[in-house]
Amino acid sequence: NTAKKKKKNKKELYKAIGKQLNYLKRNLGTIDKLLDSCPQIPFTKRDYKIYLVIQHIYAQQLQMHRDKSHSHPDRIVNIYQPHVRAIVRGKAKSMVEFGAKLGVSEQLGYVRINTLSWDAYNESRDLPGQVEAYRELNGHYPEVVITDTIYGARENRQWLKDRGIRYSGKALGRPTKTPQTPYQKRKFKKEQGERNHIEGKFGQGKNGYNLNKIRARTAPTSESWIACIMFVMNLVKFFKDFSSAVFQMLVSILYIMATYLKEQLVPIWYHIQNSGKYTPKRLLLNI
Repeated sequence: NTAKKKKKNKKELYKAIGKQLNYLKRNLGTIDKLLDSCPQIPFTKRDYKIYLVIQHIYAQQLQMHRDKSHSHPDRIVNIYQPHVRAIVRGKAKSMVEFGAKLGVSEQLGYVRINTLSWDAYNESRDLPGQVEAYRELNGHYPEVVITDTIYGARENRQWLKDRGIRYSGKALGRPTKTPQTPYQKRKFKKEQGERNHIEGKFGQGKNGYNLNKIRARTAPTSESWIACIMFVMNLVKFFKDFSSAVFQMLVSILYIMATYLKEQLVPIWYHIQNSGKYTPKRLLLNI
């Protein structure tokens, strides 16, 4: 039995997978014959969807087995979540991740979802769309774009240059012979530090609102879940700004009232003191 062996060579695995695919083909054929004899499909909507997904997975695995490959376009990795794709990240923690790809932009502490996709693709092509979304919202292009290194492709840099937008990032190719001035180094470091805001938003979503633990099954529900998390984060930011503005307004009102009382009470105190009717030892007005 190949499954019980601790060490299996490629030939044994290839042969065992071929047998499993033949078993699956036989079972699917038997189910199709039984369905043809039924006046109506006896499956529930959920079970029928799973049945169709299994057929799709069988077709993908059969093609991979024939081509002797380990990859397939839009490969399904979960029967109950056929929209989820394997995304190769190359990180030390996990080489492959599963979930949605989010393209998020941040402005004044508020985040906005520009792209949300379940496909494994190079997200560098999303940059022009996000910049155009900024222009549509604000009426002008941004002065500078600060992004992750994956967005610093040559095409994106040229696209930004054609529109008079500065890209904050390391230049492509070999380092220049002329070293950067201390001012340029400080400026680059400061701008890259501003990009930490968007990284912090992802950290806030994961640690505070379980953005990395979406438990919904279907794609629309998962997308709504993600959008709600971003909406709640923006609400938290709004109420912080609102409470801070209200506090500053109250402080200003109290300062105006204290200044007015000071201007009114000091002449009265001098009048009482000079009349000799009442001489207080001291008058404390702390503004």
